[in-house]
Amino acid sequence: MSSLPHSKAPDTYTDMRNFKWSQAEKAIARKAFEHALQQELEEVIQETKRLAAKIEQPLDVWKLEGFLTKRRNEIDRKYDYRYSVLPEVFVNLVREGRVGEQQLHGLAEDKLGYIHEFAKH
Repeated sequence: MSSLPHSKAPDTYTDMRNFKWSQAEKAIARKAFEHALQQELEEVIQETKRLAAKIEQPLDVWKLEGFLTKRRNEIDRKYDYRYSVLPEVFVNLVREGRVGEQQLHGLAEDKLGYIHEFAKH
């Protein structure tokens, strides 16, 4: 992330919530968001298959159900596509390595600055 601009980062969370999104930026954001979400869902599918293959008794079914419930809640909290919080979503996805700099190329400097500034903390 070192080459993302960081001189135009907003000063406050309120500034981030007031970003204006162009149609091009919306398309870039949607593509990066969907890619990260699909990647994470694929991981859940693979882990579910692994856990399901180990089911030998009723308790194992409930363990699988617990895993799925936990992951669904985590994913539902993490992937929020409202433009008012999307930069913060990208901060977290960048920190996790699910979204890279190249996927965000084309976003305005204010958004990239915000993401860069807060992803490094």
